[in-house]
Amino acid sequence: MPRLRPFLALAFALVIGPAFAQDTQRVRTDKVEVIVETVARNLDHPWGLTFLPDGRMLVTERPGRLRIVAADGALSEPIKGMPRIAARGQGGLLDVALDPNFPQNRLVYLSFAEDRGEGRAGTSVMRGRLDEAGSALTDTKVIFRQEPSHTGGNHFGSRLVFDRNGNLFVTVGDRFDLRDQAQNPANHLGKIIHIRPEGGPAPDNPFLNRDGTRPEIWSIGHRNVQGAALNPATGELWTAEHGARGGDEINIPRKGKNYGWPVITYGVDYSGAKIGEGTKKAGMEQPIYYWDPSIAPSGMAFYTGDKFPAWRGSVLVGALAGKLVSRLETDGDRITGEERMLRQLGERIRDVRQGPDGYVYLLTDSSQGRILRVRPADQ
Repeated sequence: MPRLRPFLALAFALVIGPAFAQDTQRVRTDKVEVIVETVARNLDHPWGLTFLPDGRMLVTERPGRLRIVAADGALSEPIKGMPRIAARGQGGLLDVALDPNFPQNRLVYLSFAEDRGEGRAGTSVMRGRLDEAGSALTDTKVIFRQEPSHTGGNHFGSRLVFDRNGNLFVTVGDRFDLRDQAQNPANHLGKIIHIRPEGGPAPDNPFLNRDGTRPEIWSIGHRNVQGAALNPATGELWTAEHGARGGDEINIPRKGKNYGWPVITYGVDYSGAKIGEGTKKAGMEQPIYYWDPSIAPSGMAFYTGDKFPAWRGSVLVGALAGKLVSRLETDGDRITGEERMLRQLGERIRDVRQGPDGYVYLLTDSSQGRILRVRPADQ
């Protein structure tokens, strides 16, 4: 066979390379050797993942598609009933969550960058009823709209987490160009939102009767929160938040508290310029953990399963720029150690979920994204 000329060889590798991503890799971590295997492939920038009661998966693709993934990795046709999605920049179809009473009501919740017209967009949340065939969402309704909308294409957030009372936490970004507005309680920019499942502020929110303050707000002073999970031990929300250059944070957002952005931060601007007033200020909360340099944290999950006993109680956080999974060891509300795992994959990790089988599932962020399953090598 003749040798390919260098430029043809490069083109050949670029075209077919992702299709030959390894289906199975054995990886050594500090605590356990694992097998990472491909469950599904050929997803276009998958963003959010959740499990249906029968073990199949619902997965979002940022360009605007929602699919069901079977146990053998087969992808359904895109589910019908999607809203008007602004699939540009960092925007698109984002997270997905099931109603706590899904087996009875079949309600699915989606966060997305909503096209508001005239080039403007904002993070919104929609719910709809998944039909029995799994082919369409019906009775759809937008239950939250971030205000104001904006023409920029960055920092939409967004994760969806139900609390123990059945109300919904929604993380939204500061929209990048409007970062100073993260300190303004009159809008939804750079906030943690807490709403009822049908829409409207949750009844325990801190600003329900304060003039000039959005009643849906739970906490303020956030940059771009793309990871969120409920701590199973306490029922409190934990979040993973993008910093600028440095200053990625893990926070426990508590009601009515101010988490500082952009007044305080452990990062600097992309130009290297200082942001805000420093790292601490009275009346503003400190992160419980931060990264400098940034790893660009995304989806997160508390590990509670029985397949990885040495990981139980850890927080698993995907990293985009870092191309890894950060395993954070915890003691109550403290982070006591970090292990940076799965760098051998060379993948931007967009989401991390614990499956009903106790294994760990990852979404890789690329135009030929995959769903990966992590299991112990000795099983």
